[in-house]
Amino acid sequence: MKKRFSRTAGLILTILLMCAWLGGCSAGSGQLNRYQLSSTDLFDTVTVITGFAEDEQQFRSKADQLLKELLEWHQLCDIYHTYDGINNARTVNLNAGGEPVQVDSRLTELLLFARELSEATGGKVDVTLGAMLREWHEARETGIQRPEEAALPDAEALEQAMAHTGFDLLEIDPEAGTVRLTDPEASLDLGALAKGYAAQQVCGHFEAGWLVNLGGNVCATGPKPTDGSPWIVGIQNPDGNGSDYVHAVRLEQGAVVTSGDYQRWYEVDGVRYHHLIDPETRMPGRKWRSVTILHEDSGLADGLSTALFLMNREEGEALLQKLGGEACWIAEDGGQYTSAGYGVRIRR
Repeated sequence: MKKRFSRTAGLILTILLMCAWLGGCSAGSGQLNRYQLSSTDLFDTVTVITGFAEDEQQFRSKADQLLKELLEWHQLCDIYHTYDGINNARTVNLNAGGEPVQVDSRLTELLLFARELSEATGGKVDVTLGAMLREWHEARETGIQRPEEAALPDAEALEQAMAHTGFDLLEIDPEAGTVRLTDPEASLDLGALAKGYAAQQVCGHFEAGWLVNLGGNVCATGPKPTDGSPWIVGIQNPDGNGSDYVHAVRLEQGAVVTSGDYQRWYEVDGVRYHHLIDPETRMPGRKWRSVTILHEDSGLADGLSTALFLMNREEGEALLQKLGGEACWIAEDGGQYTSAGYGVRIRR
């Protein structure tokens, strides 16, 4: 699969800064100290940036650059809001069935990447599933806000929505810089790729030695600059409370991404229904509790975590052979299955 990268900065945003000194040196001494910055303004999740710098001002300047680039990706991929001066995924959806929409080249590159990944995964990862996923989103939001009204989406409505999906309904013209959904009922949903792809575009050209955690999509630009040691990333226990880990992996450069049934869900008649929907069955995948991917490319890691969650292990292993990466599958009974390369990355 051809990998596409873009490297354009974005806009600034308001952030909450949390810093912690590791060492007692004074500013300008040349010793590096560890800082963290946290934001809740990106991709409807919490973003944490960790880096080393001589002082807080130096750290803040570099972290701000990361955040403003991530913000622009957030705005480009947003299907719920529009922004002045930006034609984004929502703009494309609002103009479905109409004229082509002029968009930033980064959005066309993402959609071309998404089309290739859809082909490689047999349609398990498909950003044109918006019409069908909207039925689940609305049912889930109702169930979360008003549990007494919780219900599954209507099966007939799901089938009808699937008629308005598929890359044959999406026209991408990189030379003209336009995107068009030919079906007025079709829509994009970039949720399966947006965070990982954005992290790759931003971290892929950033200086070494930083760690970006974009709502669980963890991307490292290199080992820790203080001693060259890897970052340690905990893999959440599906039955835990968010701080309970089944194991931790070493990460020097690249990404760790997990898809799990515990991340976004609601209950109907005592049964949980999560957000990872199999386009073949129109229902949440039930093969695994979680799948974690290690890959040098964060965008591929994001897509692969979703695809392997919806596949049996044999299919998943075949896809890893094609696209690279390592995986850990956690089954319903808590059993863990890992590819050979994943196992050696677990911290013992």
